[in-house]
Amino acid sequence: MMGSHIRSLFPILEQQMNGHPLVYLDSAATSQKPIQVIEAMKYYYENDNSNVHRGVHSLGTRATDAYEGAREKVSTFINSESPVQIIFTRGTTTAINLVASSYGRSVCGPGDEIVITPMEHHSNLIPWQQVAKATGATLKYIPLQPDGTIQLSDVEATITARTKIVAMTHVSNVLGVINPIKEIAAIAHRNGAKMVVDGAQSTPHMKVDVQDLDCDFYAFSGHKMCGPTGIGALYGKKSLLDQMEPIEFGGEMIDYVELQSSTWKELPFKFEGGTPIIAGAIGLGAAIDFLNEIGFDEIVKHDRELAAYAYNRLSEIEQLVIYGPKANRASLITFNLGDVHPHDVSTVLDAEGVAIRAGHHCCQPLMRWLQVSATARASFYLYNTEEDIDRLVGSLLKAKEYFGHAIR
Repeated sequence: MMGSHIRSLFPILEQQMNGHPLVYLDSAATSQKPIQVIEAMKYYYENDNSNVHRGVHSLGTRATDAYEGAREKVSTFINSESPVQIIFTRGTTTAINLVASSYGRSVCGPGDEIVITPMEHHSNLIPWQQVAKATGATLKYIPLQPDGTIQLSDVEATITARTKIVAMTHVSNVLGVINPIKEIAAIAHRNGAKMVVDGAQSTPHMKVDVQDLDCDFYAFSGHKMCGPTGIGALYGKKSLLDQMEPIEFGGEMIDYVELQSSTWKELPFKFEGGTPIIAGAIGLGAAIDFLNEIGFDEIVKHDRELAAYAYNRLSEIEQLVIYGPKANRASLITFNLGDVHPHDVSTVLDAEGVAIRAGHHCCQPLMRWLQVSATARASFYLYNTEEDIDRLVGSLLKAKEYFGHAIR
């Protein structure tokens, strides 16, 4: 198990919270940042700060080299065929909206189908609702099993020859379900559909190979994988990106501008209008270096062991309900403690220095499927330990005692 050495690389975790050592269990919302990422961004601002792709002076050249170097790191990180297939965005939400608004609206029409699941984050649901509303396409849902998983037989039954797009999360941010994207992409392709993957919860925790998955688009965020906020990436197959129109227009994405018309630059620049998120991209590159140095074999091993330990420890608490499968789950546990509202549970835990998430987790349809209004969620990452889980359990037992009238 990873221990205090990893934790010591994250300055924010050294503080006390409400008189207790901080236990941060909200990494599914955003991860903390190691000193290497913080220093990389600081170095850029102190030494190389300049706009990219514009000036021929030395600062501009260094900034451009660092920015494009980050693109190459992302390309290698997810094993895309070429760096030109990596579009820097503000994050998963912006990336999925780009695919939906540009590709989705251009290929969908009345009678066509868009297939998703009830477990999707709103960022991979609402954009497809809007495409369906604008084009007359039908939004269809792959049903969930009682434990929140999906069966390939249901995927086969839901996707048809009229399906244009299948959009799915790689890992559920509520259930911890790890979806079989490779197999689902194959089913989509047999029916002539394209596969869009929300990788926000997968890229921090497992090695992603977009060529092996054979997905058509893959979106993820830097801030969930030790990188800064406000930066993420969209991968797309080049043939699809080439045919797509940009949805943001301005400087640096143009080739030639006339009074009545304009033409666009080649990939990836036609999708990156305006001054890009330069420091964010550099920080994301540093985060990738950091994760690669640790190694994803170690990260996966740590995640699975910690998730299993947390599942077993939390299962010992009577009247605590855990959602999602017991086996083959990501490193998060979503639960409710009797009839106590998750916000109240979170407040008690915060007083003990334990930070968890409470609410609908941007998954209101899934909450209705679970027949609850909200849940509590503890999510783990490489800086967490079994001792953190023990602190969580101890704090939950205090909450159970405090709210005993609502739990019996």
